[in-house]
Amino acid sequence: MTVSVRAAGVADAAGIASVHTQSWAETYRGLMPDAFLDGMTSGEMQVRREAGWAQTVTQGAEVVWVAVLEGQVVAFASAGEARDHPGVAAELFTLYSLNRVQGRGVGRALLRAVLQEVRARGAGSAACWVLDVNPARAWYARQGAHEAGGKVQAIPGGELREVRMVWPDLGALPD
Repeated sequence: MTVSVRAAGVADAAGIASVHTQSWAETYRGLMPDAFLDGMTSGEMQVRREAGWAQTVTQGAEVVWVAVLEGQVVAFASAGEARDHPGVAAELFTLYSLNRVQGRGVGRALLRAVLQEVRARGAGSAACWVLDVNPARAWYARQGAHEAGGKVQAIPGGELREVRMVWPDLGALPD
C-alpha cells in the first residue's frame, strides 16, 4: 500500500467530502445521538461538504492536505488560525481517515504535514478538539498533545463533550 500525502487542490473537494461523511459514519456511531449522526452523514450533507471544501481550498486561509491511495482520497486534515483556544496560535480543525487505512501511519503523516505547514506560517503551538469518548483521544496524546480543558456542546438529541488537546511547541513534535 503506497499512500501519498500532499496539499489538497480544488479537484480533491469531492474526495474530501466523501471521506468526511464516511469517516463520521464509521467513527461516531454509538458515540453521539443517532439522529444527529444521520443528519451529519446524509447525502445532502456530503453535497454541502463538497461545496464547503472547494471554497476552503480555493480561499487558501486554511492548510488542507490529503492522503491518496490508488487515485482516491482516503484521508485528509486541515488546520489554521486557532478559533477558541486561548494562548494557542493554530488549530487542527479536521483529521479524518477511512477505517481501511487506519493504523498504517496515514493519520500521523497528515498530522505532521499540516502542523509543519502552520509552523512554517508562524504558529508555534496548536490545539484541537476531540470527542471525549473518541479512541483518537489517546492517539493524539501519543502524537505529543496533552489535555488542556474541555467543553460541552448542545446538539439535537443530546450533547457532545470535547477535550482540548494541545501541542505547546510545534518545534518539538515527536518523530
